Formats: sequence, C-alpha cells, structure tokens
Amino acid sequence: MRSKKMRVGILSAGGDCPGINAAIRGVGKTAIVEYGMDVVGIINGFSGLVEKQTISLSESQLSGILTLGGTILGTSRLKPFKVNEGEDPTVIPSLIKKHYEELNLEALVCIGGNGTQKTADLLAKEGLNIIGVPKTIDNDIWGTDLTFGFDTAVHIATEAIDRLHTTANSHKRVMVIEVMGHHAGWIALYSGIAGGGDVILLPEIPYDMELVAKCLLERSHKKKPYSIVVVGEGIFKEGKKKSAGAYMAKQIKRATGLETRETILGYIQRGGTPTATDRILATRFGTYAAQMVHNREFGKMVALRNGLVTSVPLSEVGGKTRLIEPDHSLIAKGRSMGVCFGDCTKRKI
Repeated sequence: MRSKKMRVGILSAGGDCPGINAAIRGVGKTAIVEYGMDVVGIINGFSGLVEKQTISLSESQLSGILTLGGTILGTSRLKPFKVNEGEDPTVIPSLIKKHYEELNLEALVCIGGNGTQKTADLLAKEGLNIIGVPKTIDNDIWGTDLTFGFDTAVHIATEAIDRLHTTANSHKRVMVIEVMGHHAGWIALYSGIAGGGDVILLPEIPYDMELVAKCLLERSHKKKPYSIVVVGEGIFKEGKKKSAGAYMAKQIKRATGLETRETILGYIQRGGTPTATDRILATRFGTYAAQMVHNREFGKMVALRNGLVTSVPLSEVGGKTRLIEPDHSLIAKGRSMGVCFGDCTKRKI
C-alpha cells in the first residue's frame, strides 16, 4: 500500500528581493522530484493563510522562475502577532492554525527576513511545523553569514556609485548616495568599498560631522576633484522629514561650502534579476529546506555558516539583528586605504 504524500506549504513574506523565486523553486522542485511531496503555494505571505488563498504548485509551474525577480507567490507585511490596542491577540494566529490544518499541511516553509523569522518562531511555538528560509537585501538576519538578495543589491548599488564617479568628476562635486539599511550597514559597507567611496557612513558607527567635513576639505585642498559619500539610510539624522542622503548633503554643504548633491537609490536595490551568487545561494537554501521537511527537522531556519548550509533554531533567531562590528575586517581594510567612516583619525587622503 502506497503511503500518503507529505503536503508542504511555501510562503514569502515581508519585503521582496531578488532570489525568492529561486528559493521557491529549490524548495518545490526538491520536495516534488526527490521526496514525492505535494506542494502548496500560499498567496501574499501570512495574509494568504488568514484568507486561505493558495495555489497548487507542480514541477512544471516551478520551471522558468529561477531568473525572475520578485516572488510569484506575492508578499505582504502582515504581522499575525502584532495587534492594535483593544484587539484580541489570539484571533489571527488561531485563524492561521485553523487554515493550516484545513489545508492538511504537514509543514510550512517561511521565506523572509527578520520579521518573518520572528513570526515563524511564534507559529512554531503554536504547534505548527515550521522551517524558515532567510532572505533580505540588508543581510542582517542573525544566525546566518549571508542572505540571498544581498549580493544583487550590492551589485546594483556599486554600479550606481560607479556612474556617480563620472558625473562627480565632471562637475567637481561631492556626491552623496543613500543606500538601504535601517539598522545594519552591510550594503553601504560592501558597495562603498567596491565602488571606491571616500566616506562611508554606517548606522552602527556614530559619526562626527566635523571629521567628515575635515576629510572632504582635505581632499579638496589636495586637489582631489571630487568625493563620493556612501550613506546607509539608518544613520543618525535630526528630524524625520529628510532622508539620510538629503540630510547629509545639506550638512556637508553647510560645513564645507563644497558643492554637494545627493542620490537616493531606494527600491531599485530590491528589483530585477538576481545575480548568479544569489540564485545559487537561494537554491542551496531551498533544497536544504525541503530536505529538512523530509527529515522533520522543524522549528529551525536554514543558514549559511562558514560556507556550509546548515540550520539554527528559530528560537535563537527571532528578535535579533546581525549588525556590523566596528572591528570588522572590511572596515579595517578601508581605513588602511584612507576611507573615512566618520570616526577615523588616521587616514591617507
């Protein structure tokens, strides 16, 4: 007698990023081809479980999506355990659990960032069989050395910085470029180093505006024709009306008198075709997640540790953020080449 097929659901939640479809493909194809499972796609993140919106995913439906940006399942930022004052905090989680059972799911793979992994942990505590897959362009999920989406975002930001070099040189300006990263400055650090930024300001390192101004004025006095300032969007700024890039451009102009312009890269960092690196990492994560479902290793998140794909308990991931340490090796290398991080004292201009 043939045993009953295992039925697994997949959802993507939170912000979109390149590589999600590659991860969906990795989970789904491995689950179907290797383990003979039935695969259900949950539409629009956790909202799809609340509203019971699903599609059946076959192997043929998962073909041709490897190179696509965004997510074929859609996404939303619904946080099931976050409620407004006066609301019953048990309603949405109970509804999700009810629909999970009505769909005859034996496991749910949650592809998402920090908020998604926190929700995944809470759902696991509610008794659902959950596996997390980390994705975010910010690269700030605790427990994994790397998330897919990050490499593509860095490539996009670096290309933008490359293009700013030519216009900055033509007009002899200071060019400020703001990249994404509310709490963690990984995109700013990596694209800033890759793109030859002269000043790189990160949310993790408090900056001294006088030091930033001094660095830029010294470059000008040494006949350096222009300067590139890379800013993480989460750096300190006074007031909430201005973006970090606009705020820093205004402060630089005021402190130095140098002609300054800002560019805010914004959501373009999230879009488009994933790089080969992100496709491969997402595929590795997805296939490993399917293997974890087969082995019934629930309550964990797929992770990359020292080049190897492994897993970590979701209970250790939720509520934490992977930030850049001030003594990070790339920061040290940048300082040795004269890059100013807003707090440095020894620089070669």
